[in-house]
Amino acid sequence: MSTSFLLWNDENIQKASEWLKQGEVVAFPTETVYGLGADATNEAAIKKIFEAKGRPSDNPLIVHLSDVEQMSRYVTEITPLAKQLIDAFMPGPLTVILKSNGKIAKNVTAGLDTVGLRIPDHFAARELIKASDLPVAAPSANLSGKPSPTSAVHVYQDLKDKISAILDGGPTGVGVESTVVDCTGSHAVILRPGGITKQDIEHVLQTPVEDATILETKDKPKSPGMKYTHYEPEVPMILIDGDDDYFRKKIKQYQSEGKKVGLLVSEELARQAQGDVVITVGTREDIATVANQLYHALRSFKKTDVDVILAETFIEDGVGQAVMNRMKKAATYIDVGAKLK
Repeated sequence: MSTSFLLWNDENIQKASEWLKQGEVVAFPTETVYGLGADATNEAAIKKIFEAKGRPSDNPLIVHLSDVEQMSRYVTEITPLAKQLIDAFMPGPLTVILKSNGKIAKNVTAGLDTVGLRIPDHFAARELIKASDLPVAAPSANLSGKPSPTSAVHVYQDLKDKISAILDGGPTGVGVESTVVDCTGSHAVILRPGGITKQDIEHVLQTPVEDATILETKDKPKSPGMKYTHYEPEVPMILIDGDDDYFRKKIKQYQSEGKKVGLLVSEELARQAQGDVVITVGTREDIATVANQLYHALRSFKKTDVDVILAETFIEDGVGQAVMNRMKKAATYIDVGAKLK
């Protein structure tokens, strides 16, 4: 299969929408990461997503919609809890879990009676969905387990000749996937941290929110990102959970073993740490910059010949929770060392 690379414009949105209507798979931009889209009501089309990504079939997909009216077509009800969050955060990097009315293909929901739905805050994404008049199931447009794509070039590197088309809408904004919130019960439960923080949600709901974020579960996951390892770079990555002195000590240790060491660090640590390859992910003072640059940085190590990546840990506050959730899933292991008191 030859993959068409389409620059975002009205004509190419129409082309891409026709491929979706014909049961093909198309990558497209959202405000979080690039998605790999197919008709969410077409089991054969959805199967092509799993085949292209090499994704486990018990990992459910999120359905992307153009507006709330379209959302209402595929659920038994939009609960009051969900409505509060939709009104506050959509379009935006939020996914709500609701009861499916059965119109969404079973391989989208992994056989569950619930479905994850969101309205992306990207004009090209919503225009593509409108043009196709379809619910578009779309996980991240990368090989399963690898860092998510934040540019069309990343998609092409992973999925060239495996999908029909890539709609290029430029680099994404948020840089990490949507927050997933289960709205089927009497209270909200966060299943995956993302661009909307726990504090944001609690502020809108005016009540504490349960956080069910876990690194691994043996149960059937209700949301992507709950069960399997993700975001892995090409070589082992070790999270160094210690102060800057401890981080520098670990660099020297690995270099003394003859290893070429890559560093995935903040701008602050980069100024004082001597690695063989240093890639920065923004500043500690603005964790949103780290979220925005994380996946691009992880992918950048593919162009190097480092033997190991040592990665800085960040404060798990606000969107930092989403950053550390992704970094823990990408890490080979976590090295806990000395910390400043």
